Amino acid sequence: MDLIVAGQPTLIVPVEDATQIGQARRTATKAAQDAGFDEADTGRVALVTTELSTNVLRHAGRGEIHVAIVPGRDTRGVQVIAVDRGPGFDLAVCLADGHSTAGSRGEGLGAIRRQSQVMDAHADHRGSVVLSRMYPRGAAQADIRFGATQQGLAGEPICGDGWAMALSGSALGVLLVDGLGHGPAAYRAAAACVEAYVAGHDGDPVDVMVRLNAAMSGTRGGAVAVVRHAGGTLRYCGVGNIAGSLVSADASRGLASHPGIMGMATRRMQAFDFPGTTGKLLVMHSDGLQSRWSLRDYPGLANRHPAVITSVLYRDFDRGRDDVTVFAISLEDRA
Repeated sequence: MDLIVAGQPTLIVPVEDATQIGQARRTATKAAQDAGFDEADTGRVALVTTELSTNVLRHAGRGEIHVAIVPGRDTRGVQVIAVDRGPGFDLAVCLADGHSTAGSRGEGLGAIRRQSQVMDAHADHRGSVVLSRMYPRGAAQADIRFGATQQGLAGEPICGDGWAMALSGSALGVLLVDGLGHGPAAYRAAAACVEAYVAGHDGDPVDVMVRLNAAMSGTRGGAVAVVRHAGGTLRYCGVGNIAGSLVSADASRGLASHPGIMGMATRRMQAFDFPGTTGKLLVMHSDGLQSRWSLRDYPGLANRHPAVITSVLYRDFDRGRDDVTVFAISLEDRA
């Protein structure tokens, strides 16, 4: 499967009262229509979004609904994620129809599971994140196990971060860029980088970074990291303060970037190889996310869907004073 996708900011709808359930549903319905869903599949998206929003209000009092169009294998899907800081729950228990902690009929999570090709969740005393991914009916094996949560600085109409993902044969490529600062100039720098990556993502990460550096010349510049994973080896090249980590069940290893600003004079770039990475989780983020997180503080989270992981990290570690992007993907043998 060959795929190249440039990411977009996540659509986030606050859910603090019953009137916002309709807004969340309309946002998700439009995403389904934009993704090419037919009427029946769009109805599934509307139902799931309503159930998730209602659960947030009923059990947590307030929260958010995150909506995104996601690439799948030969199709596109709609992702709806409920994020809250409520008391948490036991997913295995709550999936059973008839179970309720709030006096309702107890059908919400069961209905969500039946309507979703992918459902996953994480809950503890800090709150809950519930993921639903829906693809057109018949696309049972469409899901790509990645997650991306992106938001611009509050009050800014655009985001100065960018990300892209490329699947070509057995190889995976990932780009993450953080335009210097925020606002229109940061957006233009990030957009130039993403556009150049989409146009020429094949090849060694060092060669790709040289092309991206040239493309960002004349812009404000920024921080950039490029990853290529093939044959079980991850090759990483970064300049600036993009953070990268390889996470396994019992350990985490940071991925080093060189100091500098892409788009301006930089020293000779260098890539680092990490063999034996199949089965691990790659996490990358801009400096809009605090760097002091550890998945070991969240028992079981490392085994959840990457989209659940990025939502938890965004919820708990967003600095709130810059654009922010969190990207995670399961490193698989794609041969």
